[in-house]
Order: sequence, then C-alpha cells, then structure tokens
Amino acid sequence: MTATESPTPTPASLTGRAVRANLSTAELYEHAIRDGEGIVAAEGPLVVRTGRHTGRSPEDKFIVREPSSDAKIWWGPVNRPISEAHYDRLRARLMEHVAGRPMYGQDCWIGAHPGHRRSLRVYTETAWASIFARNLFRRPPQAALDGFQPNFTIIDVPSFKADPATEGTRTETAILLHLERMEIIIVGTEYAGEIKKSAFTVMNYLMPDEGVLPMHSAVNVGAAGDSVVFFGLSGTGKTTLSADPERVLVGDDEHGWGEDGVFNFEGGCYAKTIRLSPMYEPDIFATTKRFGTILENVEVDPLTRGLDLDSDRITENTRGAYPLHFIGNASDTGMAGQPRNVVLLTADAFGVLPPISRLTHDQAQYHFISGYTAKLAGTEIGVKEPKATFSAGFGAPFLPRHPGEYGRMLADRLARYDVPVWLVNTGWTGGPYGTGERMNIDHTRSMVRAALNGELDGVETVEDPIFGVAVPIACPGVPSEFLQPRATWADPDAYDRQARQLAAMFARNFETYGDRVAPSVAAAGPRVGS
Repeated sequence: MTATESPTPTPASLTGRAVRANLSTAELYEHAIRDGEGIVAAEGPLVVRTGRHTGRSPEDKFIVREPSSDAKIWWGPVNRPISEAHYDRLRARLMEHVAGRPMYGQDCWIGAHPGHRRSLRVYTETAWASIFARNLFRRPPQAALDGFQPNFTIIDVPSFKADPATEGTRTETAILLHLERMEIIIVGTEYAGEIKKSAFTVMNYLMPDEGVLPMHSAVNVGAAGDSVVFFGLSGTGKTTLSADPERVLVGDDEHGWGEDGVFNFEGGCYAKTIRLSPMYEPDIFATTKRFGTILENVEVDPLTRGLDLDSDRITENTRGAYPLHFIGNASDTGMAGQPRNVVLLTADAFGVLPPISRLTHDQAQYHFISGYTAKLAGTEIGVKEPKATFSAGFGAPFLPRHPGEYGRMLADRLARYDVPVWLVNTGWTGGPYGTGERMNIDHTRSMVRAALNGELDGVETVEDPIFGVAVPIACPGVPSEFLQPRATWADPDAYDRQARQLAAMFARNFETYGDRVAPSVAAAGPRVGS
C-alpha cells in the first residue's frame, strides 16, 4: 500500500452477520449445492451456468471520472467515463438491494511480491463466485486475516440491474471502477471473469507508479532460474505453453515486471476448457477432475455427471477456475528473476506469419503495442473468414493508461536486461483458416523450447520480406520447410496477397499510436507495398 492509499471502508450494508466471511471451499460447496447454484460433476468439480453472459462485457465497463485519476486514464472506447453522481446513485440503490441479504466475503491478496501486494476484499452474491475468488486470487495465511484491512473492494451482485436512464450505464449490466475510492461494482452479469479482470485493471493502473510493468502474460522458469514471459491474447496458447512439465509455472495470465524480477498477481488459473486434451494439456485437463475447481458452462451428462469438454452448446468460452497448486510443478512463491526471454504469441488465422521469428527491440515494442491476433467470424453458411484483432499490450480492455506508457516500460526492460524477443504464431500454416491447418502443438513446443534453451542463438536466419522479422532456417524437431510460411502455401502468389493485406491492417491500426512512440518503433512494422 502506498503512502497515498488507505484501507477502503466496508459498505455499511455489508457489515455484520449478513456477510459469510472467508468460508472454506468445502463450506462454500455446501452453500452452492443447497441454493441450487450448480452441480458436482464426476470426480468433484463444481459446474455452474453463467446465464446470458458467457463472456466479458467490455462495452459495459466504466471508470468514474474524478480528479485524482483523470489525467492518467486513456479515455475512449476502452475506458469509458461515468460521472461520480451516476456512480453514487447506482451504489446507493445497490446497497438497498443487498441490505439484509446474505453475502459472501473473501479476503485475498493480489500480487505475490510483498512490496507491491494489495489487499483485496471480494463480496459476492453467490457461493460459487466466492470459491472463484479463493481460487483466482492469493490466499493470505490465517494470521494475516486477523484485522485484515482491504486496499480495494469488489462488490459482485448479478441479481441487481443497473438503470441506464438514471445511472449513466449502457445496459442493465455494469462494471464500474472508482479508482479514488478503490472500489469496483459488478452488476447484471454472472460471468466471474469480470471479477478477475476488473482487479487486473486496477493493478494495471497502480503498478506503473511503482516502477512495475503489469503484463497480460504467462511466466514459467527453468531449472537454471531462466524465466520467460509469454504475452498473448485469449486463445493464443499462454496457458497451454506455460504449463510445461520441464519448467516451473509461475502463473498463466497476469504478472508484474519490477526491479527484482517478475511476479504473479494471482494465485490461480482461469483456463479455457473447450476441447481440452489429456494428451496435449495433461496438467490443465487434470484440474477438471478436482474438487475445488469451478467449471463455467461446461456440458455435463445428467446421469453419469461426466464432462463433455468438446461441447460448445452453451458457449465456445467454457472455463475452468482452479488454484495454482493444482498444477503439479507450480511455483510456491509466485516470483522469479529477470526474464531471459520474452515470447509474443499470436494466433494468425490468415496463415502468413512465420511460426517463430526473432524481433529487434523496436519490433518487439511495435508488436506489443499492436497486440495482434485473429479470430474467426460467426458460424454463417459458407466460408468463415478470419478477422484481425488488435488489442494493445495484448490486453487493451484492461489497460487504463495509454498503451505507449506500457510499451516504453517494456522497451526499457528489454534494453536494460538485453532480453531476446520471439514472435510465435500458434495459428494457421499452409493457408488461411478453412484451407490451411492449425499449427502442430508439438512443433510449437519444440520451437519455444529451442528458443528458451539457446538452440536458435547460432542458427542462420532470413529476413521476411514483408514482416521484416528474422526467421530461423532450422529448428530441432521441426521440418525446415515448416519454418517459412510462403513455402507451405500451394499458391505462393496467394500468400503474397494475403501477407500484404495483413501488413496493411497493421499499418492502419498503428496510426492510432504513432504519435506517442519513437520514430524507430513506428518504422519497425510490416512493410506495406513490399
């Protein structure tokens, strides 16, 4: 806690016997089953439904516009302002709504580093969401719970509906952050990911003032203490690639990079479970068969209570929330030394980016600020076209400050510690989605392992004529022709057209940031017209 921060007061309507404070996972299971919040599946996980919202609602997130934070916020479509008067009106009505209702409270930490840790109190309407908070945040020892004073508070009440006409929201769903009061209100949605990501947004606001780069990333560390940071958007492979049996997992999603190394913000994982494979993701798959895991929107056989992880009937975005210690080789401390490598992950559905390439530090800053991946369009009849997605810092919805600020912090660390940076494409090869094939996960693991072990350091590279990155001509365990994307396409001219189109998309997107970065960074992107 900094000198300017003070413990946040507990809302009067949430004090006393109405709050079931710091119940254990077993107790919360009992409450959840009794109240019909979910069912226990075979071997122990608690399976719940999140109703209408099966993912985040980024357009319903607002930050209160107030003097203490106004100048620091990157206002716009990512960080929408709401007035303090509207916030207070909604909050007062919310306090009336919860008055006398039983609520659950969990006292947690966010941040493994004791010098940058924050104390967090999470109030939830449901028992299962309280388990979620226990799983995802860091659990203080019992001694620390005596006299616990939170630095910030989350109040999660799905049954409450915001009133857009009088409270300044877009819909009945609202995620409101008051950064001066250090309070978050989440209403109108049962999707628990809002709890996790709103807390991450607060850390993204606080950490730069302490000289810590907050990162939407996974981190693991080798036996020699060689840590690696994996940046990437959802679905690019952060969780899968960081869960390596040969390395210790520090965390799979949210970290800080400070003066003495990297540290996990969280104490758990929130993994996508759709089509989870016991062969390719054994550690994560095993968590779906554990007591204490929360499974969101996963299909369950009503008779056997067996899971159907392949089903997307409810949503493609099925999730599992579990404590980090469910992963056998997870770090006990949540901390590691200065990174020896940084990996930027992208799932390129156009099939034109190399499967692995080395970046200069200017290129690394360019690609970090761009935050490119691709996602598929809807399921209409006919060919599904991939859609480019650019999310600054590989996590724009969670960045309250301008991306250039985070980009400069990254560049400073890369230069100070002379860190190699790799761009890894976990998307398609041999053509775009619908024509090409998804990257072989074994090949991707081999390439990442070779990069981390230094096996690519002396390998000759060729410069990609459009993207300008250095592509190795060989890699242990990977066919050499696989490394050059143009060679994998049946029609090289079609590859050239597609690559130039993607290069133009990069250029258009970066126009938003060009005036806030060094000229050398702006010039480090793909070559339009090559």
